[in-house]
Amino acid sequence: MDELSVKALLEDLKKSEESVRDRATAELWRTWFNQKGEYGMQVLRRSQVSLDAGDVRHALDLLTKLIAEAPDFAEAWNRRAVLHYTQGNYKKSIQDCETVLKLNPVHFGALHGMGLSYAALGEYRSAIRAFRRALEIQPFALVNQKLILECTARLS
Repeated sequence: MDELSVKALLEDLKKSEESVRDRATAELWRTWFNQKGEYGMQVLRRSQVSLDAGDVRHALDLLTKLIAEAPDFAEAWNRRAVLHYTQGNYKKSIQDCETVLKLNPVHFGALHGMGLSYAALGEYRSAIRAFRRALEIQPFALVNQKLILECTARLS
């Protein structure tokens, strides 16, 4: 997908019509997952199947190998960040999210995940910053608004 199309989708995330936002969100995710074509998508799917089956090590190995082969594949980094988060490896998750954001600064999923990881570590100010950055991209994302309130309450 070209840069103008992505820019238009990002603008659609800010529109009041929920159906427009939902379509734009789905299309951005599809674009990010398909960045490296069928091969990249297959490896992402295989890693998810392994994770769903409880084979965390294999899922991690698949993602790490894919990252080595295609270090500019932001979604491979993001999927590994999610895996790290689910395993309680919050600092590793944050590191992978930071790489995602270097490759794709508008990756609202990585910002959300980074916020969740910071919150899990009790670093609420950092979590709030990440959730606010995500809201700049997806201003109607109620989950991030709610998480900001929860983190703010924990600071008091």
